[in-house]
Amino acid sequence: VQVMESGGGLVQAGGSLRLSCTASGLIFENYHLSWFRQSPGKEREGVACIDRRGSSTRYADSVQGRFTISRDNAKNTVYLQMNSLKVEDTAMYYCAAGPWVGVWDRKEEYTYWGQGTQVTVSS
Repeated sequence: VQVMESGGGLVQAGGSLRLSCTASGLIFENYHLSWFRQSPGKEREGVACIDRRGSSTRYADSVQGRFTISRDNAKNTVYLQMNSLKVEDTAMYYCAAGPWVGVWDRKEEYTYWGQGTQVTVSS
């Protein structure tokens, strides 16, 4: 199984980025997918989650209304549209896949992880 994120970069505060994550070697539509992030010295935290069919989403309070998670099962890809970015959104962003997720922002719920893509927001 391979999970690979892309789309990170440097952006000014108030700007937008779209992250993508492609997974191979698994039956994509059987997995819940989430985005996590981690900045230096902090715990990895859940950002957003989407269920297998894309009919239900969850967000961290800190990104609610600014970030949107979506998925395209035909392309084995999940996206994170990030708008109105803030300096505090700066982090390494990780994609995670789990066949069954109870507590969506609990890292232990996920089986497969990508290597991460860096997002840096400048003031």
